[in-house]
Amino acid sequence: MSKNAVYCIAQEHTQAEVIVNSLKDAGFSNNDISVLFPDKTGTRDFAHEQNTKMPEGAATGGVAGMGTGAVLGWLVGIGSLAIPGVGPFIAAGPIMAALGGAAIGGAAGGIVGGLVGMGIPELEAKQYDDKVRNGNILISVHTESSDQIKVVKEIFERANAHDIKSTSESHAPT
Repeated sequence: MSKNAVYCIAQEHTQAEVIVNSLKDAGFSNNDISVLFPDKTGTRDFAHEQNTKMPEGAATGGVAGMGTGAVLGWLVGIGSLAIPGVGPFIAAGPIMAALGGAAIGGAAGGIVGGLVGMGIPELEAKQYDDKVRNGNILISVHTESSDQIKVVKEIFERANAHDIKSTSESHAPT
């Protein structure tokens, strides 16, 4: 079965948390939700933990905890990535694996390449890359039906997310 993905941009961490929590409440799996945002040195707006399943060197330390952003602790594979030439990011979900190779290989344009590899058209990937580098939060949800796509879009719209798009994935995660 071919998977699709629905993407949006959240402008604030609290907005992203509302979206992720709504997706969880709607029954979406933590394996199907991805979040990507810049890691602001010295702050930890979201609780996260060290990801021990990433290739050596891709994940850096972190702290698990409660409080603001604890909802992201529910997501799979949350951790920090340092993408050479791009900077430090916090990633969770399938996007973590897609960007992990860029962090290890030192690929230029690592975010764009990872997003294109997840099925996002290159032009949109470049737009998302620019928005994430400027402090916004990219959220994506892998879906298997048109009904799920509709539910995700409604959740994004209710939360006033921006740049809501959907696409068929050429390389669906397993």
